Amino acid sequence: MGVQAISVTIEVHLTNGLPKLLIVGLPEAAVKESQERVRSALLNTQFEFPLQRITINLAPADLPKEGGRFDLPIALGILAASRQIPSDTLSEYEFVGELALNGDLRPVRGVLPMALAARNASRQAVVPFENAKEAGIVSGVSILPVKHLLDICSHLQKITPITLYDNDQTPHSNYASHIADLSDVRGQHHAKRALEIAAAGGHNLLMMGPPGTGKTMLASRMPGILPPMTEQEALETATVLSIARNGFNADVWGIRPFRSPHHTASGVALVGGGSHPRPGEVSLAHNGILFLDELPEFDKRVLEVLREPIESGHITISRAANTAEFPANFQLVAAMNPCPCGYLGDATNNRCQCSAQQVTRYRSRISGPLLDRIDLHIEVPNQPRIELRKDTAREDSKTVRTRVIAAREIQLQRCQKPNNLLGNQDIDKHCRLSDTDERLLDTAIERLGLSARAWYRILKVSRTIADLAKSESIQTAHLMESITYRQLERKK
Repeated sequence: MGVQAISVTIEVHLTNGLPKLLIVGLPEAAVKESQERVRSALLNTQFEFPLQRITINLAPADLPKEGGRFDLPIALGILAASRQIPSDTLSEYEFVGELALNGDLRPVRGVLPMALAARNASRQAVVPFENAKEAGIVSGVSILPVKHLLDICSHLQKITPITLYDNDQTPHSNYASHIADLSDVRGQHHAKRALEIAAAGGHNLLMMGPPGTGKTMLASRMPGILPPMTEQEALETATVLSIARNGFNADVWGIRPFRSPHHTASGVALVGGGSHPRPGEVSLAHNGILFLDELPEFDKRVLEVLREPIESGHITISRAANTAEFPANFQLVAAMNPCPCGYLGDATNNRCQCSAQQVTRYRSRISGPLLDRIDLHIEVPNQPRIELRKDTAREDSKTVRTRVIAAREIQLQRCQKPNNLLGNQDIDKHCRLSDTDERLLDTAIERLGLSARAWYRILKVSRTIADLAKSESIQTAHLMESITYRQLERKK
């Protein structure tokens, strides 16, 4: 339910009567079909399938059950009820797994939240062998990896004990082998500076420029300059990915996710949904980057659903049967063209033939409230080829990341959170300006037509720039640089 693993108790009752197997407790189709998988698995492993009336209750009865993860505990319940295996130690374990017809165990989704719940309940987790590495991410829990139904039965009968899985794993730290380097980008020093500020303070970023200027290239290199995730953040991100349809790759856990949905994605694809709510792109990007390329090409109603998770850091999906909540503390990085054809204001050519009305209509696809929630707006212009050839000395991601980590540590020591999460009281305390700078900011707000939310975001960005400069207070240069990062919020 959401990212929480709800305990489900399998109760099995055998009684005299015509042979029949009945599953109750709101089972979905895949759960109802488990009776045929379990029957075949038991017979093919030389166990006796009871020729009695078998009632299987999945408690709690009012919680819908779906998927094949109940196959293994149902099979063990039938074997225990028919006294083919001992039942006195079953309460010490949590079982999950889908059975093949020959008794092999197949991997399932959501093993990581299940392992967390097993640890909290002080029980050992019995999981399919292919899920062991995923479950092993959780420290402090005993993992029993199982390949076949006979293996766990031999273990319960104390014939052949299963060796505990070694779950001594730490978050992945080798960014270089998985993320492209910032040194690949030639020129665009202003954009690289904005990228560094966004990474240091956790700020949202919007890049606008003609096609081929490197907007996507810049965005794809941002995960490489972000600070490493803490173990708790890595576990939260892994938990969301564990319940997703594509599953979770335990080999690279701890690397910040980078999600880039196509502009034809629906609102449900972005924020999550379904009859059994599944996480959307905003949750799959938790503690990472959500990159929206060609931002105005997204449906306007789809973009509006981003406003709440950007502010709150989570998304709640309500359905008639239940309500699920998913974390969504992501960093939004977006890219767009300046006009429908893409070449408005391009100094290297004069191909744009878009009218003023077309440009206004194109940019109005992004609402003011959404723009208000993006801290940094920058232009990424075309670079003359001679400038690209001159740009030989380029900083790599490791160098920039070192400065970003230093600035983030200053923020965490000051108020235990990055600057983008500062509240009003935090801003009043840590983002104070001199009288001269306050008048400068008031003048800028009035002349540029910015909102009160933009006023707060300018102060947050100023605080991040000051942290990068290791300055205890916000200086005039920091404030002026922050004001320049509001390119799209202007009086018309």
